[in-house]
Amino acid sequence: MREGDHRRYVALGDSQTEGMGDGDDVNGLRGWADRLAELLAAASPGLRYANLAVRGRVAAQVHAEQLGPALALRPDLATVVAGVNDLLRPRFDADEVGDHLEAMFAALTAQGARVATLTFPDLGRITPLARPFGPRAAALNQRIRTAARRHGVVVAETAHHPVVTDARLWSPDRLHAGPLGHERIAAAVAHALGLPDSSDAWTRPLPPEPARSRWSAAGAELRWVAAFLGPWAGRRLRGRSSGDGRTAKRPHLLPVAAPVPSQGERTP
Repeated sequence: MREGDHRRYVALGDSQTEGMGDGDDVNGLRGWADRLAELLAAASPGLRYANLAVRGRVAAQVHAEQLGPALALRPDLATVVAGVNDLLRPRFDADEVGDHLEAMFAALTAQGARVATLTFPDLGRITPLARPFGPRAAALNQRIRTAARRHGVVVAETAHHPVVTDARLWSPDRLHAGPLGHERIAAAVAHALGLPDSSDAWTRPLPPEPARSRWSAAGAELRWVAAFLGPWAGRRLRGRSSGDGRTAKRPHLLPVAAPVPSQGERTP
């Protein structure tokens, strides 16, 4: 196998890695990890890919439920992305979450896998009601960077670029990337990994759009609270998760199909 080739890619994580916001449960989810697998397959024909991510999982659950199966698949490349579900909960400890991520980094790299992860944007720049979570995201990102340096993990620094919080990259629930957002995340990880034909084009801003009036913006916030924030908070109060009863969508290493034309903007 040539240096830089990948034959077995395994993705670990939560709803973002599962692909929520990019497709649906009827026709199937795509998501950034699927998109990354397509880019990898273009550079490394014969790639096989497994996605162990399950929506609603916190970092401790990703560690407990997905690391063992991931190691059994013996990947030469793995992505580990988790922690957003933790920082949205009332009790949050960046070091505790970071310890779970670091344990996964350590185990996968010790087995010989190349590992990649990413940092998280300030959710308060996506929706004003999420501003209290900004310091949490910053603390978690710093813990991710520290753990990554210790274990030689590749970090896609999505947190640094303003385009990442452009509403057009996000699905209506503002918790998951939309198709264009997933496309940009895949491009960011591909660039961090140094894949052929990858570049920093994913950091470029979208064309300007007309400014909304204050009343229009306020109305959008109220509709979002009613349609998404309320149901989400209700599940938390009842101790329920969107991932209850769900299992990984792609638990086995399978060949990667030809790329599907994007629904969003193609990143040059």
